[in-house]
Amino acid sequence: MSLKVDQLNTMEITRHCVVALTWTLKDTLGEELDTLNDPVEFLVGGNDLLPVIEDALQGYRVGTTINLQMEPEQTFGDFNDQLVFLEARQLFPADLQEGMVLEGSALPPGCNPDAPRDVLYTVTDVYPEHVVLDGNHPLAGIAMRMRMQVRGVRAATEEESACGSCGATFFKL
Repeated sequence: MSLKVDQLNTMEITRHCVVALTWTLKDTLGEELDTLNDPVEFLVGGNDLLPVIEDALQGYRVGTTINLQMEPEQTFGDFNDQLVFLEARQLFPADLQEGMVLEGSALPPGCNPDAPRDVLYTVTDVYPEHVVLDGNHPLAGIAMRMRMQVRGVRAATEEESACGSCGATFFKL
């Protein structure tokens, strides 16, 4: 099925369509957390967007600007201090740097056995004797304000619907 350009511009956002978005994401103090200036496509009703964002988009069309307030429980949850671990520096490669992301399943032998292995850890600090691993999402515990612009809406392809994604990974760590 092919759609004419004017049909694309009037298509309403529903589940299992693709929406192209730009946005500015800020915390509640107004500090900018993320800006997406070039439109990126997301599958609505798949795995690309948080449910709170998908719900806010329903029924809108190209050209719409949506302002959305999101609480931690709607996004990445509250900060969990039980997911922060202090580990011996000697267990890790010499080139370990702050900001690196490590899979819990690949933590070196000797790390805390209580550290969940199904979590991604961000290296938040590297000291001569130890490193700090944080298994929280970097935006956990933060209430956010998002200003989104709908730049495009189209029907999802069979492939996109089958895999549940357009390939966007903005909301995954």
